[in-house]
Amino acid sequence: MGGFLKQNNTVTLLIFTTLFLSSIPNASNLSSNLSLATTTIQTHSSSTNIPFSLKQLNLDGCFSFENMHQAAQDFGNTHHFQPSAILYPKSVSDISSTIKHIYHMGYDSDLTVAARGHGHSLQGQSQTHGGVVINMESLQEPLMEVHSAELPYVDVSGGELWINILHETLKHGLSPKSWTDYLHLTVGGTLSNAGISGQAFLHGPQINNVYQLEVVTGKGEVLTCSEKQNSDLFYGVLGGLGQFGIITRARIAIEQAPRKVKWIRVLYSEFSLFSEDQEHLISLEKSFNYIEGFVLINRTGLVNNWRSSFNPKDPVQASQFISDGKVLYCLELAIYFNPEETNAVDQKAESLLSELRFIPSTLFLSEVSYVDFLDRVHSSEIKLREQGLWEVPHPWLNLLIPKSNISYFSKEVFGNILNDSKGPILIYPINKSKWNKKTSFVTPDEDIFYQVAILTSAVPRSTGTDGLQHRLALNQKILDFSKKENLGIKQYLPHHTSQEEWKAHFGPRWELFVQRKSAYDPLAILAPGQRIFQKKTSFL
Repeated sequence: MGGFLKQNNTVTLLIFTTLFLSSIPNASNLSSNLSLATTTIQTHSSSTNIPFSLKQLNLDGCFSFENMHQAAQDFGNTHHFQPSAILYPKSVSDISSTIKHIYHMGYDSDLTVAARGHGHSLQGQSQTHGGVVINMESLQEPLMEVHSAELPYVDVSGGELWINILHETLKHGLSPKSWTDYLHLTVGGTLSNAGISGQAFLHGPQINNVYQLEVVTGKGEVLTCSEKQNSDLFYGVLGGLGQFGIITRARIAIEQAPRKVKWIRVLYSEFSLFSEDQEHLISLEKSFNYIEGFVLINRTGLVNNWRSSFNPKDPVQASQFISDGKVLYCLELAIYFNPEETNAVDQKAESLLSELRFIPSTLFLSEVSYVDFLDRVHSSEIKLREQGLWEVPHPWLNLLIPKSNISYFSKEVFGNILNDSKGPILIYPINKSKWNKKTSFVTPDEDIFYQVAILTSAVPRSTGTDGLQHRLALNQKILDFSKKENLGIKQYLPHHTSQEEWKAHFGPRWELFVQRKSAYDPLAILAPGQRIFQKKTSFL
């Protein structure tokens, strides 16, 4: 989505960050229906809630009992739960000792623990009211190690940023297979959710590209797990919203890395052609390496805004294209290659494009480095921070929608419910066959489903259509419509306000989820921010 970031309108600019700004673990509430306020929640606590014995733990790192403000914020900027302490661990044993100590306090303590990565959760999932926030980026072990054997992999800390992994693996001519659109996220954060982007149709999500994990459970145990060792924990933690353990180390699959990317954009005016072409491309044995789509509602001067990053294939026709007042659909494509493969890649791109039914005058192309393509969103973050526009509310709504219902959803939501585009709207298909069904992550019950991400930003203190309450109301209207019409959707980065909704989210896998919680975090210490389970005097 990088080219859209070039627009001059700063209000538009502030929404162009990407989908998978997911943070380290969530958690939640297994006993009663909970209501969650739809505006900023201010809560206050003090270090007096922290037992003296916890303060006396012998750690390599340290606790902080002051300046809790940062740990009570996240990218969503709608929920603010203030902890009583922040742990800055240097070692895995710091995390283990802290959790073990709280676990041994038993039912006499109401302390909970939230692991926080780079702070990109949307609804307070990496926060804890009066508990302990663990700053995972402080973790200094294990050191990153790249292994370029027959089955190459990289061992990394759960608090490591994906952008750092990219730069380190590229020194060996390698890189991970699957990415999120935004790389300044921690490994533990994305693996606790799923980690999806335009490569997911080909390689599956990031949770499908992990060989091994080290996890600190809710009992304080440090366990190594994989598909052959402690496999129940391994699959439970992947996509498990932080409910069963904190990821402290991950062994990530890597492969030979390209150096260049051919980056392409085209537009459609008919949703049926747009979706059918996307589904065709993800079905091919040899297709593009990256496929994403966008919905564009009443966007003025669209293709002209692309020209700072892309070149039109036919400049004359492109200059005559008018986008005003239309709902358009952008297909964004990429092929990875090395410079010596340029001719072959040009032929491949031309061949694949000839099979598609886009508006010819909207074909725009660019060539960039592999790093610049993968890290394309970060440039917008820098600009937004310079303008003081980064820390605004982000009431994002991320949905997974079965293929059979995507046209109906599109017609109602993009044609009626949403009459503007105050942020990018991502929409692209994913092959379910690329997902490991053993993980905690749940998908719609069809072979192909669509990722739909409505990535809006709200203007602080506004009470108009660009304000937080209006955007939240639109989100709820979309959810109510989907439920009423029984569209079979699942939320990505899920947020539910009652236990019944969580049961419906997990469906037949709910009982297994509860069993795993009982086995690995029986006191419900971990990740209280998502409100699936609640720490109390006994466990149900």
